[in-house]
Amino acid sequence: MAKVAAIQLKSDGDPSSNLAVAAHFIGEAARAGAKLAVLPEHFVYYNVRDTQAVAEAEANQGLARQFFAEHASKHELWLVGGTLPLFNDQTAASRDNDKPHATSLLYDACGREVAAYEKIHLFDVNVQKTGKRYCESDSYAHGTRPVIAQTPCGCVGMSVCYDLRFPELYRQLTEQGAEVLVVPSAFTAATGQAHWQLLLRARAVENLSYVVGANLCNRDHSKKPTWGGSAIIDPWGEVLAEMDDEEGFIIADIDLARVQELRQNMPVLTHRRLA
Repeated sequence: MAKVAAIQLKSDGDPSSNLAVAAHFIGEAARAGAKLAVLPEHFVYYNVRDTQAVAEAEANQGLARQFFAEHASKHELWLVGGTLPLFNDQTAASRDNDKPHATSLLYDACGREVAAYEKIHLFDVNVQKTGKRYCESDSYAHGTRPVIAQTPCGCVGMSVCYDLRFPELYRQLTEQGAEVLVVPSAFTAATGQAHWQLLLRARAVENLSYVVGANLCNRDHSKKPTWGGSAIIDPWGEVLAEMDDEEGFIIADIDLARVQELRQNMPVLTHRRLA
């Protein structure tokens, strides 16, 4: 048994302010016993336009990466740092024609950066309910590789936001050993209301895995409202903890024995006939 937390934030355009709020809730989650905490997508540099400049600034222990390392070590917990714009080659001097990846970093309890997942599926859609157009590929490059990591809370499969609509990614993560699926997100208010928790629960049930969804909140934002609704789901699809539209954190127990018991009793992962 181990406790995991999802931290929900309402970010603005000030990275230092966003990190200060995150620091508070990381500390609160750690004091509540969390051994793994997940932060939302984009929360540090929310609505940043020049992703290349941020990627350059973060290439060598920039503001956010230093923060993640320090707070993981300070609180002795594993930390999923939402996402940052980062380049593959972090030593290149000039990348004028390159786009960074939306990269989710995992830090261990000593503050070491132990895994980096580059978001595979980019949010290029028209949200019909609001008429808004989103095009992440204008600013980011597609990732190509699923990423898992061994942690004290089990084998973690990494994903980000729009990935949630692509079950084949989660099946690959599960086949590679994932028991806990983490989903830092910035789900829009319109799509989040319709599908956010539904998709979290579906990915949990399909893969008999825990799912930890940490979302940005602010349903009343004038330009880019986000849904919130962060949730932790168990392998049977039950909601162990959830939030509405406020900042804060939720925490729940991960029971890896339950994962193995369910997978043995209902071996859907070995019953597949189509790949």
